[in-house]
Amino acid sequence: MGVMCTWESKKMEMEAFCRKLVAAAGKADEGGRNHHFVCSHDEDVDEKGSLLCVTSGVSYVGLALVNHLLQLGYSLRITVDNPEEMEKVKEIEKSGEGKLEAIMAKLTDIDGLQKAFEGCRGVFHTSAFTDPAGLSGYTKSMAEIEVRVAENVMEACARTASIKKCVFTSSLAACVWQDNAESDVTPVINHTSWSSESFCIEKKLWYALGKMRAEKAAWRIANEKGLKLTTICPALITGPQFCHRNPTATIAYLKGGQEMYSLGLLATVDVTKLAEAHASVLKAMNNNASGRYICFDKVIDSQIGAENLAKEIGVPKEKICGEASKSSVQRFELSNEKLCRLMSRPLRCYSEYQMK
Repeated sequence: MGVMCTWESKKMEMEAFCRKLVAAAGKADEGGRNHHFVCSHDEDVDEKGSLLCVTSGVSYVGLALVNHLLQLGYSLRITVDNPEEMEKVKEIEKSGEGKLEAIMAKLTDIDGLQKAFEGCRGVFHTSAFTDPAGLSGYTKSMAEIEVRVAENVMEACARTASIKKCVFTSSLAACVWQDNAESDVTPVINHTSWSSESFCIEKKLWYALGKMRAEKAAWRIANEKGLKLTTICPALITGPQFCHRNPTATIAYLKGGQEMYSLGLLATVDVTKLAEAHASVLKAMNNNASGRYICFDKVIDSQIGAENLAKEIGVPKEKICGEASKSSVQRFELSNEKLCRLMSRPLRCYSEYQMK
C-alpha cells in the first residue's frame, strides 16, 4: 500500500507540473488552445468507470445529463445545494443505473467544490440557477453571481490534480445579441460569435450578460491555469414540463424573444439531445476537440412554431412573435456545424433562414 500511495502522490505532482507547462506554453483565445502538451500517463476520460462530477446534478439539465452518463456506464459524483436536493438523488438511485454519489457543495465555496472534485477525471458545470423570489426570471445580481460561480468552479478544477477536462454549459444567449449599429456584425451566428456586452447592458438582457461574462471568465482561467475546457452554448432548453421544471432559465432566455424571432435567432434544443451533446463533447476532447459548440435542434421559424412554443410555456403567442415579427429587418443564420461534425448522430446543422 505504501508503494501505491507514493505512486499516486508522484502522479499528482506530475499532473500539476504538466499543467504549469501548458499554461506557460502560451494562452489561447476563447474557443481554442494553442498548446498540445499531453502527459504520458493521462488516462482516457471516456473509459467506462471513470469518475466524473456534475455540478447542480438535480437541476433540469443536470438530471438529464446524469441519467445519460449513467446509462453510458460512467461513475458519477454530483453536487447538491441543500438536503431537499438529496431526496431527488434517491429517486435517481432507484433506477439502478451505474454508480452515483452526491455531495453537498455550495457553488460559492471553492474549498467545498475542490473537495467534491477530488478523484474525478472530468467536470460538467451545468450553470443552473434559480430565482429566490421565483418571479423575476433572472436579475442583474444573478448575472454577477453566475460569473463568480464560474470563477469558483474553474479555480477548483485547476486546484484538483485529478481533473483533466471540464465541459461548461453556457448559452446561445451568450452568442446572439449583436448591436446592428456596429459595422462588424456578421450574418452568421456560430461558435465564434459573442453577444455585445454594451448591447446586453443597454437592453437589460441580464441572462445573456451573465452567461457571456461567466463563459469568458471560464476561458480566462482555463487559459491561465492550463486546464482543458470546452463550452456548450444551448438554445432555449425544452423537454418534458420544461417551463415548470426549469422556469428561471426559460423566462430569462425569452426576454427579447420577439426580437430573436424576428431576426431568425429563436431556437430550441431538447434536454435529452443536449445531454447527448455534452457526453459526445467530453469523449471528443480525448481527440483534441476544443473550444465552443452551439447546440440547437429546432429554429422557431413560423407562426405555428411560435404558437406551439407559447402553448408549452403558457403565454400568449404574441409574447413570442408579436409585432416584432412584422418588422422589416435583416435576419441572421444560426449554425451549429461544428457540433454536427463532432456528433455521430447529427443535429440540424443550419437554420433554414435565408438572408433577406
